[in-house]
Amino acid sequence: MNNKLSIHTKLKVRFSECDSLQIVWHGNYLKYFEEGREDFGVQHGISYLDAKVNGFATPIVKSTCEHKLPLKYGDECTVETTFIPTDAAKIIYTYRIFKDEKLICTGETVQVFTDKNGELVLNNPSFFLDWKKKIGLI
Repeated sequence: MNNKLSIHTKLKVRFSECDSLQIVWHGNYLKYFEEGREDFGVQHGISYLDAKVNGFATPIVKSTCEHKLPLKYGDECTVETTFIPTDAAKIIYTYRIFKDEKLICTGETVQVFTDKNGELVLNNPSFFLDWKKKIGLI
């Protein structure tokens, strides 16, 4: 069984995301990762709001981004977001951004769980374990 779940999110580069050379400013790639992460959460029932309803937040504690080729104003691209299973109380996603089948950028984010008081939660919350069971990851 393939224990990885992926989705593809289509985006179009907006003028406000570019520098004076009409090339996407490097920090905006993290925003593209967020678009993919939010899309994944909505499609698979594990969104930020799902965590909030269950009394948790999922702050990012690590993010990486490696640029291969630039995107420019008006480009259309696809963000591939993949959930990486782990036994730890973390949510790990990897990202690949493509334009016309060319790899533009890769990255990863790691999120942890915090409770209503902002304290780190070291064990997987029950709603997250239930979600993993529901989709067949455990």
